[in-house]
Amino acid sequence: MPDTPDLQRPPPDPTARERVEALADRLGIAASPWRAGGAVVLAVVVGAVAWMWLRPVPAAPAPDAVLPRATTTLVGPTTTAAAPVVVQAAGAIAHPGVYTLAAGARVNDLVAAAGGLAPDADADQVLLAAVLTDGERVYVPRVGETPPPAPGGSGGTSSASSRGPVDLNTASESELESLPGIGPTLAQAIIDYRTTHGRFASVDELGDVRGIGPARLEQLRPLVKV
Repeated sequence: MPDTPDLQRPPPDPTARERVEALADRLGIAASPWRAGGAVVLAVVVGAVAWMWLRPVPAAPAPDAVLPRATTTLVGPTTTAAAPVVVQAAGAIAHPGVYTLAAGARVNDLVAAAGGLAPDADADQVLLAAVLTDGERVYVPRVGETPPPAPGGSGGTSSASSRGPVDLNTASESELESLPGIGPTLAQAIIDYRTTHGRFASVDELGDVRGIGPARLEQLRPLVKV
């Protein structure tokens, strides 16, 4: 029988080391184990640097996510409560005496705090709607009684509540002084104004008198007339 030619087997696949040595031969590098290992390490380092350079950069966080939000605290307006008034109830009152009432209280409030009017009180001579002032004395006359003159002296104010409204056009200086907060100086100023400008046409005109401001005018409004 003729000789059968030997079948040529394909060469085996090169190992990793053989590939490195072949690459080193092409680059002109001696393929020693140490240099081959260095090439591998260099390739790894270059790949890592490339990945770091080309990887996407995360977006910066929004300012609201970093900085704390400002908070606003609403502070309501501060109010100062008006001081209470200390007044005296005298005359035909169930329980005469000194009472402390809220600012803006009226004669009717004092009468109620003092237990009401006595059975023989002359209610027609009392101006129940008048606003009380601190230190005022309210005298309620009895039926047929003439109210006594208002007490004077420092620290005391007179009361016109028990006499009815004072006529600005006919009142004397002493009658004007019976109004709360009106002393000799303001009483004379009212008379001088009346003499210079003639009769008061309305209670509002009292505000034109020097020394009488809006607050005092509102206090005197229910106590005077024209």
